[in-house]
Amino acid sequence: MNAAAVGLSLAGVAAALAIMWANFRPWWKGGRDPKALLPYGSGWLLGSLATVCAGGALGWGAAGIAGLLSKGGDTAVGSLVGTGAAALASRRMGTLDPAGGIVVALVFVIVGILFKVSSPKDRRRIAGGVITGVVLGFLPGVASQLGWLPETANMIGAWGQSLGNKGAA
Repeated sequence: MNAAAVGLSLAGVAAALAIMWANFRPWWKGGRDPKALLPYGSGWLLGSLATVCAGGALGWGAAGIAGLLSKGGDTAVGSLVGTGAAALASRRMGTLDPAGGIVVALVFVIVGILFKVSSPKDRRRIAGGVITGVVLGFLPGVASQLGWLPETANMIGAWGQSLGNKGAA
């Protein structure tokens, strides 16, 4: 299992918050139709669930995205104002059991299909949601508040498993 600490920085979190603001502002200024948040929200759900996939490709990608955004943010801020990096602690929300892993895999497939059939603007919103969900999902405060998310995936997976085992001798 790859449960190594993820390198987060304040500049990376600020970049993620800027991406989130860029996605919410048009919705807030517009009609505030909840359906308009579906692309960003689905990407955010996948990104935040990817942070608990330690040892898998989604977890590896989540750690890479968080590290890349943090390093890029540090470089940009360092070049702009001449300061060093401001490191932040990171934490995972919880753990997945095998049945919960199936649920996360299904979320990945659904978001992938949504990405495939979406317009280019919505594809950018999905990608922005993934990036924001990953970076904010590793923050200790956000991770503690979202502890219910992997538990919910585990419960849905357990429900599906019990449904599949009905009538077994």
